[in-house]
Formats: sequence, C-alpha cells, structure tokens
Amino acid sequence: MSNELHNDSESEAFLAEVCWHYFINEMTQSEVARLLGVTRLRINQAIKTARETGLVRVEIQSFHTTRLSLQQKLKNRLGLVEVIVAPANREAHNYHQPVGAALAALLANGLREARWKSIGVSWGMTLKNTITRLPRLSLPEVEIVSMIGGTSEGASFNAFGVASGFADRLGAKYALFAAPIYLSPSADRSIFLSDAVFQRHLKKLTVLDIAVLVAGDLSDKSFLMSSAVPPHVTAGALAAKGAVGDILGRFLNAHGNEIDHEINSCAVGMDLEELSKVPERVLAAAGKHKVEIIIAAIRRGLVTTLVTDDITAELILEKLE
Repeated sequence: MSNELHNDSESEAFLAEVCWHYFINEMTQSEVARLLGVTRLRINQAIKTARETGLVRVEIQSFHTTRLSLQQKLKNRLGLVEVIVAPANREAHNYHQPVGAALAALLANGLREARWKSIGVSWGMTLKNTITRLPRLSLPEVEIVSMIGGTSEGASFNAFGVASGFADRLGAKYALFAAPIYLSPSADRSIFLSDAVFQRHLKKLTVLDIAVLVAGDLSDKSFLMSSAVPPHVTAGALAAKGAVGDILGRFLNAHGNEIDHEINSCAVGMDLEELSKVPERVLAAAGKHKVEIIIAAIRRGLVTTLVTDDITAELILEKLE
C-alpha cells in the first residue's frame, strides 16, 4: 500500500473522502479514482483499510470528508458559528444525499453528547435522507417537535412523516403541529391558533434546543410550491414581490425580510422571530436553485450552522463576490 495512506495528517482525510464518494455518493471505484486523480488499486486499498480500521461501519465516522477551505471562507464571509461542506458528485449532482448524510453525522454526534433534549424539525427530501443515515438510538428523553404544519401528500417527507421518522430512528418522543401548512386567506390565524392543542404545541417551540431547517425555492423542485401553496398563489406573483424562497413556509426576499404577500400571514408554523431565538439553528440545503434563499436566511439571522455541499458552497461564495 502506498505510504501516502499512512501519513498521520492526511490519511484519515483521504480514506474518509474515498469512502464518502464510494458509499454516500454511490460512485464506482473507477469513478472515485478518476475524481481524486489516483489509481483504482489505491481506491480499493483505501476502502479495505477503512473497513479494517473501523472508519466505515454503519456511518462514516469522520468530518475530515469536508472541504476545510470552503468551510472557513463561508464561516468568515457569512459570520456563522459552523459550516459543514460535504463532497458532492459533480457529474451527477444530488442535492439531498451528501447533505443529508453530513447532517445525520452532525446530529448523531450531538445526540451522543446529550447536547439537545428538544429538537425542532421542518420537512423535505434532505431530512428524509438524513433519517435513513441516522444510527438507531434509544433516547426516550428527547422530543422531536414539528415546526410547521403539514400536507396530506408526500407522506414520507412532509412535516408529519419527518417528525415521526426522526423519532422512530432515535427512539424518541415526537409532537406534531397537527394543522395544514396554510390557512385560507379568509381564516383568522390568531383565532385558529388560540385552540388549546395549538397553544401547547407553540409553547414547545419556545424551548427548543436546536432547530433543523431546510430551504425552499420558487421552482417546481420545491414540494411546497408544487403541492402545498394555495392554487391561486404562483411563483411569478411571489417573485414579483421579491421572494427568493421560503423558510418554514415564510417567503423571504434577498435581504431576508418577509415579503408583503398574504401567504405569509396564512402560514401555520413557527414564527421566524421566535426561530431566531433558538440556541442552535442548522440549515441543511444544497443546489444552485437554493443559493439565494440560503443567503437570505443567513442574512435574516435564522442560521448558526450551515450544512451544504462543495458545489453549492462555491456558488454561494461566487454570489457574494
């Protein structure tokens, strides 16, 4: 085996990056070798070494898979507490898998350290991918709390499915925001939420230890836009008001302010001002279509930790130049 694999300062980083592309991005050994500029034999040996040393079990036990330079640049430029940048497959960019896996590793580490008792979650395919990468734990003292209403569609990745999915994986309790994500414009939101059931849930949202967020854009890639917004609300109308995407169903402009549109007053979910008070706020998002809303959410002060991939990280930095 090459001596490079025994270099104390680099070997784990190399092994973990190889395993990330092979196991998480589902690339072949030849594809990984071509990407990293090494021989296929070296990739094969790296995977074998990772298995023998225990680096690869159910999950990849290392954050050396991340792009340290990109992380530091984003932290400095955006003023964040932490940035995690996962390697993506540049030939077949999947917006959800690498970020979901990186988020799962972050959450698993924090849960093992007993950092959180109350975890707020939103919804989406990224979080569905996160659930499948989480280890099975038994944490009956932890509660997963939905931060947003749900829909009758997309059961596995809507707010109801995500909260229950996290709880099942972690052996935790869960609390659903058992309401639609949007009320009709004629409904009085304050009266609707005055019900005792909703008041109890809203109280849970004021004592979260961490909020796990995703970001939505205005395209048909967004489940919210394709299946959840009222039929009379169009992407064009939202864009005309300056919207670049949503956080918890609230549409923001490029500066992070909520747009002047009735949909924001119809949303059933955690208030963004209340969200900004949660001690840890993790945004997991990737893709060219998410760049503007990622930046907007950070400008609004809704994010302390960003989990993204290297392709998106580069696009964010380009956008900020």
